[in-house]
Amino acid sequence: MARIAGVNLPNQKRLEIGLTYIYGIGQSTARKVCKELGLDPDHKIKDLTDDEVSKLRAHIDGELEVEGDLRRERTQAIKRLSEIGCYRGVRHRRNLPVHGQRTKTNARTRKGPKKTVGRGKKAATKT
Repeated sequence: MARIAGVNLPNQKRLEIGLTYIYGIGQSTARKVCKELGLDPDHKIKDLTDDEVSKLRAHIDGELEVEGDLRRERTQAIKRLSEIGCYRGVRHRRNLPVHGQRTKTNARTRKGPKKTVGRGKKAATKT
C-alpha cells in the first residue's frame, strides 16, 4: 500500500484515480503528475515499484501544496476575510453561499434543512 502525503492510496484503483484521494489533487493534477514523472496513469497502485512510489512522493511533497498545508492556508484565508468584516467573510460567518447564488429557494446544502415557520396563535380578544 502506497502512503503519500500521509494518505494511504487504495491498491485496487488506477494511479490517476488513486492520487485524487490526496486533498488538493484532482484528476487534472493527477494526470499532469503522471505525465511529468513518465508513469502510466492506467497502472494499478499495487503494481507500482518502490522506486516509482518514492519518485511520486518526492514530486508531490516538493512541487505541490497538499493535505495539511493546503487546509491550513484555506482556513487562514477564510479567517482573514471574517476578521476584516468584508462581505465574503460575513457570508462565511453566517454559513450562507459566498459567490452570489440565490438563497430564496435554493442553497439548501449550505443552509441545512428547511425550518418551517408557523403562523402562530391568534391573539385572544378582550371583551
